[in-house]
Amino acid sequence: FMKHCLVVLTAALVATAGIAHAGDAKKGAGVFKKCQACHTATEAKNRVGPSLMGVVGRPVATVEGFKYSKAMKEFGTGKTWDEALLTTYLAAPRDTVKGTTMAFPGLKKAEDVADVIAYLKDPSAAK
Repeated sequence: FMKHCLVVLTAALVATAGIAHAGDAKKGAGVFKKCQACHTATEAKNRVGPSLMGVVGRPVATVEGFKYSKAMKEFGTGKTWDEALLTTYLAAPRDTVKGTTMAFPGLKKAEDVADVIAYLKDPSAAK
């Protein structure tokens, strides 16, 4: 009985943790304002940084016409921007990709990271 209760309790905690980190695209659109001087999420147009339209699920450092740093190209070999990699990167870009040219220090709140990822997954959900 104890073992069964522990399993159920653990499953409930894992499920709750997943819900707590589900991002909000509307909030993410607000947080993304910190990014939009260099990036766009709604157009296939590069700025100082590459377009982030369709970034979730895209191989790293592959936007057509954008000149990536050597560090980002090397980091990206064989990697795809999934939620886990974006979560790590958005929290500390320069720690994640040593030598990146991205000057942004990162998003310090896990909630902001989750919200931006939700926005990047579906910018139209923010309307």
